[in-house]
Amino acid sequence: MAEQNYHDQLNIENSVKLRTLLEKLPRFCKDYFRGIEPTSSSRTRIAYAYDLGVFFEFLTSSNPLFKDTPITKLDVKILDELTPLDIEEYLDYLNYYKSDDKEYINRENGKKRKLVSLRSFYNYYYKKRIIETNPASLVSVPKLHDKEIVRLEPDEVALLLDEVENPENLTKAQMRFHSKTKIRDLALMTLLLGTGIRVSECVGLDINDVDFNNNGIKIRRKGGYEVVVYFGEEVREALLDYLEERKRLIPVEGHTNALFLSMQMKRLGVRSIENLVKKYSQAVTKLKTITPHKLRSTYGTTLYRETGDIYLVADVLGHKDVNTTKKHYAAIEDSRRRSAANVVKLRKE
Repeated sequence: MAEQNYHDQLNIENSVKLRTLLEKLPRFCKDYFRGIEPTSSSRTRIAYAYDLGVFFEFLTSSNPLFKDTPITKLDVKILDELTPLDIEEYLDYLNYYKSDDKEYINRENGKKRKLVSLRSFYNYYYKKRIIETNPASLVSVPKLHDKEIVRLEPDEVALLLDEVENPENLTKAQMRFHSKTKIRDLALMTLLLGTGIRVSECVGLDINDVDFNNNGIKIRRKGGYEVVVYFGEEVREALLDYLEERKRLIPVEGHTNALFLSMQMKRLGVRSIENLVKKYSQAVTKLKTITPHKLRSTYGTTLYRETGDIYLVADVLGHKDVNTTKKHYAAIEDSRRRSAANVVKLRKE
């Protein structure tokens, strides 16, 4: 039997997880998740299911109309009984709540995501004319405060790769494993820094996704579509070195095609890559918290500084809306505009 494609396998696992979550939601929710299946990823549907679970938990624990009603017994008609004030009360509840003896805190980002989930939920039933009101659409989305984008400077990128290749600041425990993972880690870090791909895209890479004839890798973007991202000579050399070592490894069954393997000979997961980046970055910079996404921001910044083409950056990073890219690199764009003031000379000196 052929090995299951990583992305297909992930979708199967997520489908099973979603079914488990749906068992705890009102029965009418199944219609909504069937309805959004063609236009959403399995990961998005799971996130929505978690968010709706919090919403219904709030209703049955805090709202007098539904207090102590089992969540699975709630009927779709309850959506018409809620007002914008009820939705605003829910957002206030999200600031701090307890569930299963765990404490949860939501800031602007968390509250925005949960309101977006609820709006999508309400929109589905409203457009289908199953309900007559849409209070979620009348509630303002929480305003997000802009955060400074953390990225590595060029000298820090060099120091980071030097640390992977010849570590000086790793702990003794970390050094014990370094000799076994050095070539893999260098290839992985060089790939992230040299292409700006997402950690989820990196995890899904198979050996046959790498094309050295054209210096490209085939990745699956958010939304499920495939695209080829091209890399330079530094990435090429690091990948070739790793693939020589990779030939000698014997993967666990089901992980034969995976490009990056863990020490357990399984496909390297998202959390493992996050920990790997954290390990090396902490050894280089104490003042910045670096994640795989920060390496992506670093690549985007470098590409924009070198080309000045915001549309190219958006395309390479896989941003569907160039305004998303502009928002992330607004500070650099402003500095470029300032530099333009001195470019045009009105009189010869």
